Amino acid sequence: MIKASNIKKSYGNLQVLKGVDLEIKKGEIVSIVGASGAGKTTLLQILGTLDAPINMEDSFLSINDIIVTQLNDKNLARFRNEHIGFIFQFHQLLPEFTALENVCIPAFIKRTPKTEAEKRAKELLDFLGLSDRYHHKPNELSGGEQQRVAVARSLINNPSVILADEPSGNLDSESADNLHKLFFELRDEFGQTFVLVTHNLELADMADRKLTMVDGLIVS
Repeated sequence: MIKASNIKKSYGNLQVLKGVDLEIKKGEIVSIVGASGAGKTTLLQILGTLDAPINMEDSFLSINDIIVTQLNDKNLARFRNEHIGFIFQFHQLLPEFTALENVCIPAFIKRTPKTEAEKRAKELLDFLGLSDRYHHKPNELSGGEQQRVAVARSLINNPSVILADEPSGNLDSESADNLHKLFFELRDEFGQTFVLVTHNLELADMADRKLTMVDGLIVS
């Protein structure tokens, strides 16, 4: 599903990633842990094609058998929209739109017909226990509900992989526990691959595999 080799990233004189090698299987839930500054979020951004290695000529990244480092900007944006779902610590919902509208946005970008996008969005919101929240705006939802809307949004285009950066970091313990269990339900229901960057050791230990980053490298 995901194959990466010799991924390097620097910001000025600061070398953040020092040649990361990584392989993740389809349907696997993998957690990435490590101290702040170890390079976890930077790696996730590169896996999500939001950023690029500095050594494009001698690095490699493929997702779902597509070598993403060879795509031009237009094709890369299309690939990201269709194949990758993102869940962030802060839900990043647009406040002027309802839950249903927020979930539909990636589908509209893909040019999915409105009726089809809304039908799929409602199915996901129903699955996530939000059937009575279609028309509520983010400020009318609890923190846990907002994050579940963000999860639905990440799933709307049926992506190959879901990348989550501290997905429960802004939730109370009960909502965080529910979200953690939800990831496994989603994997079983929809077959997605999950890569989770987290400081939450309970979530990290629940994963099929836990990777530890130290000083820009995966050490275990």
